Amino acid sequence: MKPGEKNNSMPQPDNVNQNFKFELARKIIHLSSVAIAIIYCFITRELALLLLIPLFSGFLLVDILKNYIPSLSRWYHNTFDPMLREHELAKGYPQLNGATFITFSALLLVLLFPKIIAITCFSLVAISDTMAALAGKKFGRHKIGEKSLEGSLAFLVSALFIVLVVVPRLDLIAAIITALVATVAEALTLRINSYKVDDNLTIPLMSALVCYLYYILVLPQKLPLLETCP
Repeated sequence: MKPGEKNNSMPQPDNVNQNFKFELARKIIHLSSVAIAIIYCFITRELALLLLIPLFSGFLLVDILKNYIPSLSRWYHNTFDPMLREHELAKGYPQLNGATFITFSALLLVLLFPKIIAITCFSLVAISDTMAALAGKKFGRHKIGEKSLEGSLAFLVSALFIVLVVVPRLDLIAAIITALVATVAEALTLRINSYKVDDNLTIPLMSALVCYLYYILVLPQKLPLLETCP
């Protein structure tokens, strides 16, 4: 490299700071989705489904129509592009954004799992995934695939805090297993051919499934305790 030339292969401080600001804005929005878990604690499954079905349908409709209506596409990309992931901007086939996936995961959790498991696992994707993304962006130095060791550690610590302190209704072993499975799901990237499955779907569903199976196989007598909040 000649004197005075910039090394374009290295991330510039301004770009890093700007990327972190976009990630922070994205994750503040993401974190606000924990309201779904809080509200679900105080309402019935039927009412939760009545609220989530139109919410998910609205996000899905916008995601689909943006591919076919130019004016909607321009508004969507002008507004949200800086906060979208690379795979959400990929061309070649219709893409769904994180908001669509996270409302879909909330809908599936409420539909398929006991209330406490649904609330716990949705809190993991809303809170722990936020902690992992911010820690990874700011401090990530050691890569694990597409993620970082620092981000995964932030996820695990916050996940353990959630399952043991914030929503302390799970059996201790089930709680720890749930936090570990969610951490692994966050660290790994699941692809179907070239399509990247969004972790807003894989984190809560994988952790909820393992937790539910643990109760079915080991603690079936305690399953009724998972249907009501304190």
